[in-house]
Amino acid sequence: MNVETMSLPVLPLKNTVLFPNLMMPLAVGRDISLRAVEEAADREDKNLLLISQKDPDQEDPVFTDLFHIGTRGVIKKLERSEDRLQLVVHGLERVEAIEAEQEHPFIIARFRSLPPLEDSGAEIDALRQSVLEQASRLFELINPQARQAISRLDRELRDPAQQVYLLASLLTLDLEKEQSLLAAPTRLEALRLMHAFLAHERQVAELRQQIASQAQSEMSRQQREYMLRQQMRAIQDELGERDGERSEIFDLRQRLEETRLPEEAHLEAERELTRLERIPVAAPDYQLTRSYVELLIELPWNKLTDDNLDIVHARRVLDDDHYDLNEVKDRIIEQLAVLKLNPEAKAPILCFVGPPGVGKTSLGQSIARSLGRKFERMSLGGLHDEAELRGHRRTYIGAMPGRIIQAVRRAGVRNPLLMLDEIDKLGRDFRGDPASAMLEILDPAQNNEFRDNYLNLPFDLSRVFFITTANTLDTIPRPLLDRMEVLRLSGYSDEEKLFIARQYLVDRQRRDTGLTAEQLEIPDEVILRVIRRYTREAGVRELERTLGRLCRKVATRFARGETDPVRIDPEDLGQLLGPERFFEEDVRQQMAPGVAAGLAYTATGGQVLYIEAVLLPSSSRELTLTGQLGDVMRESARAALSFIRSQPGRLPLIKENLDMGIHIHVPAGATPKDGPSAGVALATAIASLYIGKPMRSDTAMTGEITLSGLVLPVGGIKEKVLAAHRAGLRRLILPRQNEQDLVDLPPAVREEMEFIFAGHVGEALAAALPDLEEQQSVA
Repeated sequence: MNVETMSLPVLPLKNTVLFPNLMMPLAVGRDISLRAVEEAADREDKNLLLISQKDPDQEDPVFTDLFHIGTRGVIKKLERSEDRLQLVVHGLERVEAIEAEQEHPFIIARFRSLPPLEDSGAEIDALRQSVLEQASRLFELINPQARQAISRLDRELRDPAQQVYLLASLLTLDLEKEQSLLAAPTRLEALRLMHAFLAHERQVAELRQQIASQAQSEMSRQQREYMLRQQMRAIQDELGERDGERSEIFDLRQRLEETRLPEEAHLEAERELTRLERIPVAAPDYQLTRSYVELLIELPWNKLTDDNLDIVHARRVLDDDHYDLNEVKDRIIEQLAVLKLNPEAKAPILCFVGPPGVGKTSLGQSIARSLGRKFERMSLGGLHDEAELRGHRRTYIGAMPGRIIQAVRRAGVRNPLLMLDEIDKLGRDFRGDPASAMLEILDPAQNNEFRDNYLNLPFDLSRVFFITTANTLDTIPRPLLDRMEVLRLSGYSDEEKLFIARQYLVDRQRRDTGLTAEQLEIPDEVILRVIRRYTREAGVRELERTLGRLCRKVATRFARGETDPVRIDPEDLGQLLGPERFFEEDVRQQMAPGVAAGLAYTATGGQVLYIEAVLLPSSSRELTLTGQLGDVMRESARAALSFIRSQPGRLPLIKENLDMGIHIHVPAGATPKDGPSAGVALATAIASLYIGKPMRSDTAMTGEITLSGLVLPVGGIKEKVLAAHRAGLRRLILPRQNEQDLVDLPPAVREEMEFIFAGHVGEALAAALPDLEEQQSVA
């Protein structure tokens, strides 16, 4: 039968190759392999094809899953054990599988024999000698006794191709390399491949030996030190000289060996421990050095928590804990998305700005919970010593690390969420400027190597999620503010407060006082009355306290033995909370000439500010200002006075009034006030006084003015509008360029208010003074 058309059953091989003229033991367990072996065993010549699989994990291969080059072999020994066959196969020749004649239940393939490798030449001889030398060096690294085996191989086996095949079977080459050797069409190609493989294997073996030698040397040194310390400890125990302090040093050294510190920190800890062993226990430096080593060991140099990057979970947590605040929530979701795409992204530095009680601090806790990070909070209010942040140098007795390092130490991880409260209330004195120290702490480009004065080693703060809070940005230095991403948290409208109270506050206060929803019911009209008559604030802190008072009053009844459920009606509030503190009639119904309602933005939110002006019998036309006004507000008053006096032809000013002095007062007199946004209100109060007509009582205004009468935009529009809404004012005069700021208002508030936008003082006066004719207003 012609060899080129011969067909044989195929035994697929996993992770190995059978080379010609070599024996190989095999264990066969797959059904496709068992049937192929049994078919070959029934043949007279016991021949079969042994071809390697391209994918070793393929359990039921077909012809296309096999390499084309394989080996024809003969079964020399066959034994059956349980459900497996143990056989020994001898490779006969290289073959090329052409096509499959059958694939199930086992593969039968047509093949042709490949000619033996018989090329020769000087290059082949040189390569053969080089391969044997490489193999000799490699086996000497693995097993020094193997060098003689290579010499015997050179003497007894002269065919270069067979030498290559034998070396390949001795080495642990991967399947692709063995298959490439089997498929090599010439001796030269096979020798070149083997030379490259041996060079790689030798390099790997040398590196492994070097690593093992280094590890053995390091292990020997550590074992020697450990044994010496154990011996020293045993000697001290035997002599009774081992006291508690020396035991602490031994324990510190053990903890240091168990802790993975950066190399620089580890060397410093070793130095300090060696120094500690020489310091007398009674010396002042002993406790300081011991505390320093403990800090080095306890700091989380490499510990990180895994962020919970589930955006749906984070949004649900934020919505469960806080109402509205969509800008802040969206920013956190954006950060989660960034971390999901780039886990090495630096943590942001956010600054929450808003009036008290809007949820800045509690929002930080919710963010930490949504991210799955440790939460630490520290208050910066009144901090005036820079060493509180940077730490004290260890030259002082009682020195301590700074608050930042202490917070990271308490958190136990290098990426906590650290909330810095009241950053706008940092102080400064002869002990330094804490705000300047914050410049490094809150700069992602610098804080990856933050050096605390006490620690005196670089510590990476770049993975810390910093959140700062402030009531106002005015007192924060500009370089520090530039390092933070400012997110504003505005005050709430009455409707928003009602929703927050119903959704969060009432349940929390009931739970804190031990009441159930069946025992106490607080209807919406009662909550609204509390909001409007007992609290008037931008946030909800006072509202929660007042609701807590209601719950405590009812809890007292149940504690006395009453069992009937309680429903609070609006008429009951006077008895439970006392007289109402605020009234709808607070808005001045009758305005005297010279009085204007301005709007101010303070650290506690928006506020209605009434400006009063009266004429003085004086020939000097002097201007008197009272009410603790700042320099900017005083200049606005002078600019407003000069502008109004410059318009006698355009405004119906009473000439006699122009010849008199004027006194402007802004209650409350004990509260400092400053800023340019009262310019329009000051001009309106002065114009009302000089014209002798009062302004509308339902109108308030804000805006900065220039000496030529232009109305410039101001900040805090949302807070000012909410303050006017809370006070019952429904008509507002705003700078024209602030019209875009109204999009942030709650829709319910926007619908109830009437807004007049003015680009010039004349437009504001025409809207504020009801009897002022349009043609008489300033152009």
